[in-house]
Amino acid sequence: MSKTIRVLIAKPGLDGHDRGALVVAQALRDYGMEVIYTGLRQTPEQIVASAIQEDVDAIGLSCLSGAHNELFPEITRLLGERGAEDIIVVGGGVIPWEDIPFLESKGIRKIFTPGTPTVDTAKFIEKAVAERDGTAINVPMTERPERIDHIGIAVTSLDEALPFYVNVLGLKLEAVEEVAEQGVKVAFLKIGESKIELLEPTDSSSAVAKFIEKRGEGIHHVALGVTDINKRIDELKENGVQMIHDKAVKGAGGADIAFLHPSSTRKVLFELCEKKKGDS
Repeated sequence: MSKTIRVLIAKPGLDGHDRGALVVAQALRDYGMEVIYTGLRQTPEQIVASAIQEDVDAIGLSCLSGAHNELFPEITRLLGERGAEDIIVVGGGVIPWEDIPFLESKGIRKIFTPGTPTVDTAKFIEKAVAERDGTAINVPMTERPERIDHIGIAVTSLDEALPFYVNVLGLKLEAVEEVAEQGVKVAFLKIGESKIELLEPTDSSSAVAKFIEKRGEGIHHVALGVTDINKRIDELKENGVQMIHDKAVKGAGGADIAFLHPSSTRKVLFELCEKKKGDS
């Protein structure tokens, strides 16, 4: 880190359990940050006052009491009222997934759910502070996919399937090509900013042929558009994701692709897809 980041760890409300907060505080110290811990049962006013007095870069809030939807937004509101909205606020604890969009809409930059590696919290804060300060920094973090590039659908015959997609659904057929390496013939159909990719097996030993034999025709995979695909593969592997492809291979349309193993994705077959600039 080019600067020493100061973080306030706080337990708002009546929650009397601070083991998790102390673990995070120690992890941030180990990462090289200065950490101030306010102790248990702090009011939003006390937390904001301490943050301003200590001139911190970020506040980490921990809540196990279920009052996060009231306490966390009150802290961001008070920071704005005191002209300290540049202090980055993150949260954690026992927080239901359905509450996360609401909290983020109220200015909480990130909610870290149970099981999140503590180093991910440190990296997020480091990157957020650097972006706020306009400092160039290379923090290795897994980036979000950019889009759903396409949805792959396995069919026994393109000639039989295409009339439905083109004539009945009214989708535009963009191209048909054979990808010998994957043992498939592919038809691309445009829909908005994404595509449907129909996959007809040309080799009885191909993955698509085996899919149809086992499950019948249907949705085969979801392709996520990414940049720097090999870096993404390495990031996923570092996070314990099993890959079918350890390095990108050539796919349809000249794209570089790689598949994640369904054992790591709750049985959904995901594909990473990187296209050359200018390719749609």
